[in-house]
Amino acid sequence: MTVTRELLAYYEQDREHGRLREGRDRLEFWRTQDVLRRSLRPAPARVLDVGGGTGVHAEWLVADGYEVELLDPVPLHVERASELAGVTARLGDARELPVPDASVDAVLLLGPLYHLAERSDRVRALAEARRAVRPGGLVAAATINRYAAVHHMVHTGAYAEERQREAAHAAAKNGIMLSPGRGFPAYFHDPDEVPGEFADAGLPAAERYGLEGAFWLYGDVDEWLDDPERRTLLLDAQRSMESVPSLLGVSGHLLTIARRPGAP
Repeated sequence: MTVTRELLAYYEQDREHGRLREGRDRLEFWRTQDVLRRSLRPAPARVLDVGGGTGVHAEWLVADGYEVELLDPVPLHVERASELAGVTARLGDARELPVPDASVDAVLLLGPLYHLAERSDRVRALAEARRAVRPGGLVAAATINRYAAVHHMVHTGAYAEERQREAAHAAAKNGIMLSPGRGFPAYFHDPDEVPGEFADAGLPAAERYGLEGAFWLYGDVDEWLDDPERRTLLLDAQRSMESVPSLLGVSGHLLTIARRPGAP
């Protein structure tokens, strides 16, 4: 991803470290974990976690027995991830992966596509992931859904602010989300455009999974996530409808998965 001064300044505030570890964003974390555990080949296997932040997913992957190398363009993230037992971390760009061809079993892009506003850059990142995985290997990419900002701002009350409302509707129209106060753009996908980007990168037959469904907007979702028994019910409920086409765009995030053509 292009690391602008604004993007670096935002992530150097260390906001990303706790985002998926607390509050309602845990739903995104546990659903991502759920889909990946059903999709990855059994450990031991080598996983390249591109744009892996401070290692929130690398940590559980290592615990599950995977060999994980994390790449991220933010020095603070790499420093944090390097402190995790079993995780190798270094600086890297999703569009130019510093690994040999067909050298890993899976490539995870659980953040880079958010910050690649140009379609050509997103396809390039996916093509690099395809190059890096072995035939039959898995490529998984997370995207933010086109109307996520409108949903989120209504939920939090920020929609009442004119600048926030205008930014949310601009993202819904053209995909470019420029959050007031951040100074850098993010790209929000229409769920129907994601398979085309995968296909153009040489990854046909992509499968899409809505991560949070509508549950991320529920007022009491934290209470469900805090209670292990109710959390299991919530995750089961979303799993039952995770790939229903008419519901994909309700989720805040989409996880799309494809395999590199060829026999493993």
